[in-house]
Amino acid sequence: MEVNMAALPLATADICDTNAKLLISGELRPLQPIFQIYGKRKVFAGPVVTVKVFEDNVLVREFIAEKGHGRILMIDGGASMRCAIIGGNLAKRAQNNGWAGIVVYGCIRDVDDINRCDIGVRALNSHPVKPGKKGNGEKHVPVTIAGTRICDGDWLYADSDGILVASKELTV
Repeated sequence: MEVNMAALPLATADICDTNAKLLISGELRPLQPIFQIYGKRKVFAGPVVTVKVFEDNVLVREFIAEKGHGRILMIDGGASMRCAIIGGNLAKRAQNNGWAGIVVYGCIRDVDDINRCDIGVRALNSHPVKPGKKGNGEKHVPVTIAGTRICDGDWLYADSDGILVASKELTV
């Protein structure tokens, strides 16, 4: 199912203001403000698909090769600052396959190429070293990003104010 980006409630501040009870209950969780903004799409939202890797991107490549259908790929890269998990080629492939966004708890590279892609990307930073190619990691598992638990099927909302994760699709 393709997600209609124009119809989504994307202002994270409005989502927080309208859903204060969900913030208190933990059904709406803001990520810590540690992510840099990359890609042409500064505002994006959609259902989450998770992958957990460490300094390796084989499983990430497998996901991005699939049709994204407006989903968000949440990559738990263990906050590694020793290499990038994605670069310009993978961002371009994700854009072409209909992914709405990629959030990397780790680094990216080829920043100028990624910034030319019509996709939303958030990452801790950039790093010029490419990742390993051993295929280690896990798909569709709960991940913890800077203390926030994220599961397959959660909804992610990102804009210039930050990133929110919700247990279900929200409205404002």
